[in-house]
Amino acid sequence: MTDLAKFSVPVELRFADLDAYGHVNNATYFTLLETARTKLFHDKFIEFMEQSFLFLVVKAECEYKLPIELKDELIITLEMARVGNSSFDIDYVLHNGDDKVFGLAKTVMVCYDGKAKKTTRIPESFKQLMLAS
Repeated sequence: MTDLAKFSVPVELRFADLDAYGHVNNATYFTLLETARTKLFHDKFIEFMEQSFLFLVVKAECEYKLPIELKDELIITLEMARVGNSSFDIDYVLHNGDDKVFGLAKTVMVCYDGKAKKTTRIPESFKQLMLAS
């Protein structure tokens, strides 16, 4: 495979995302990643989910760089970083669209067949969608 696809998703912050210090709580970062990933999958990969292909998080990690405050614009850029036979990695950059990076994250996803109730190979057509256009 050559270059893998990269997508940017604006994510709206809520007052409920904040902790007592006035910035986004560290645990909420994973909810923000999920929000961006859900938007991406709904926009780009819905046909696979309608065929009972699910993409499950099996590992998630985040490196916090700067606090996110309610007034900050938040954009999450997702990049398909590695594609294997039944799993793939997504790298995330949480940023403001300029020079401010709030965090770097990664999830390992596994392709799961909801009908068969087991992990399965990633469909070739899905892999093609992950390629940069």
